[in-house]
Amino acid sequence: MTLWPYGLRQNVIVTVMSARVTSPGPAVFLFDGDCGFCTRCGEFLRRHVRTPVRIAPWQAVDLASLGVTAAECADAVQYVSDGHVSAGPVAIADLLRTASPRDIGWRVAGWLLARRLVLVMAWPVYRWVARHRHSFPGGTVACELPRRSP
Repeated sequence: MTLWPYGLRQNVIVTVMSARVTSPGPAVFLFDGDCGFCTRCGEFLRRHVRTPVRIAPWQAVDLASLGVTAAECADAVQYVSDGHVSAGPVAIADLLRTASPRDIGWRVAGWLLARRLVLVMAWPVYRWVARHRHSFPGGTVACELPRRSP
């Protein structure tokens, strides 16, 4: 397994971009409801992106029925729709691409974010934000992720 910069494994993007089979059902975008920064971002998405996707904290849904684990949700945002599961910036791209046709800007942003070259750059940025989310507006000490041992 080859490590990319920022500790990313080479197979991360391939794994995240491929669909995993889960229970079919309405689409849902999951974020960390215990994190103030994540909650504010979820509220921003609810207010500004007109989408049929349910945007919810992962702590408030039945994860088993969606086919995702608490560990996966704690690691990155998740998008689950009709048997497809994606995480991190891929999940954000999937959500944005479901925006109303009137919100063409969000749809274009989602399309661009889903491009392989952009994802290669987006994952390190996403990981950096996740590690430092406690220091962003709305973030608290409870938002801080536990440090991984080397």
